[in-house]
This record gives sequence, C-alpha cells and structure tokens, in this order.
Amino acid sequence: MVDFIQTDELIFVPYARPSGISYDEYTANVQKALKDKGIRVKGLHTFSDQKDAIKKAKAIFIGGGNTFLLLKTLYELDLVSEIKSAVASGLRYVGTSAGSNLTGLTIGTTNDMPIVYPPSFEALQFLPFNLNPHYLDPDPNSTHKGETRETRIQEFHQFNSQAVLGLREGSWLHVEHGQIELKGELSARLFQQGKDPIELNPGQLQF
Repeated sequence: MVDFIQTDELIFVPYARPSGISYDEYTANVQKALKDKGIRVKGLHTFSDQKDAIKKAKAIFIGGGNTFLLLKTLYELDLVSEIKSAVASGLRYVGTSAGSNLTGLTIGTTNDMPIVYPPSFEALQFLPFNLNPHYLDPDPNSTHKGETRETRIQEFHQFNSQAVLGLREGSWLHVEHGQIELKGELSARLFQQGKDPIELNPGQLQF
C-alpha cells in the first residue's frame, strides 16, 4: 500500500463503520496503523467541502465494514461520481473489504447484510467485473447447512451476467494503466455465467 500510494498523506473514508465504530475512532485506528510509515491520515468526514477534498487528495483509502451503508452514504453525499472522476484523473485509490467491493460493477456480491438500502447497487466500476472479498472455499468437514460462497455466486448468476472474482484472504488486485494484476501467494476463483469456475494464478489478468 505504501509503495502504491507514493505519498505521505491520504484521505480515509470511514463510512462503512465496522461494528458500528464512529468515524473518528475508525480514522484514528488507520492513523495508528500507518504512523510508523510516516503517512498522515485525515478522515473525509472532517472536511466541510468533501468534494473539494477529494479533488485535492493525494490518495484515498476506503476501509471495510458494511458495503450497503458505505455506498448509501457516498450516494447521499453525492460523492460517487466525484471519486470516479478523481481516480480517472490519476488519484491513487486503496480499498479493503467493503472499499474493494466498491471497485466492481455492483455491490451485488458483497458478503454483508443489507442493513440499509442505497439508491442503487451500482458501484465505482473501476473493474469490469464484481468482487467477492474474503472468498472461502467449501469445507468438506463443516456441518454448516447453509449455502457456500460458491453457491451464492451461482445464485447471483441466475440474474446477472457480470463475472465475479473470488479473492481469498491475503490476496489483492493491483490496477494501474489499465492492467489488472493478482498479487499475493494464492490463486483467485473466477466465476462466469454459464461456465464452470476456474482458478487464476497470481499475475496479470485478462478480461
């Protein structure tokens, strides 16, 4: 992350609020984590003009939590198009969990409960597919009787055509100059409508 953002300051977007944490607490946690890297962190919620803050930002980091709440808040603040424009102009974007869900076409493959209702499921659409972060493979020894992650994605594909990339824990996507690279030591699982899932090894991805 430090190598990617190439700056000593960033704006943090705390709107996903994991476990109901406050914006100030969430931002402070990120600042604590990045302090020894020499990176200053300021919460987007502290700016009186948030659109201007995004335009002037050196990097933006959207953290995890509830994806529905995150997207609803960004729509309410009219920041979705602002973030898309800024990133298109070169702003470095880092997203974890819910923040990475937003980089896909829609949030239809998030793992979260829909605790609030955003006006649209359409996301930032930096990627030509959807993501499923924290992807879990079926455990043959589990006594859990609910759907596996793979089953839920297959259900999604009954009504939606976009591909879904299941990212296992510890993996991430590096996107730059139109190139998408799977990073980390694990493969990712690609789901496409009407096709068998396939494993993609770390490296350049083609879509």
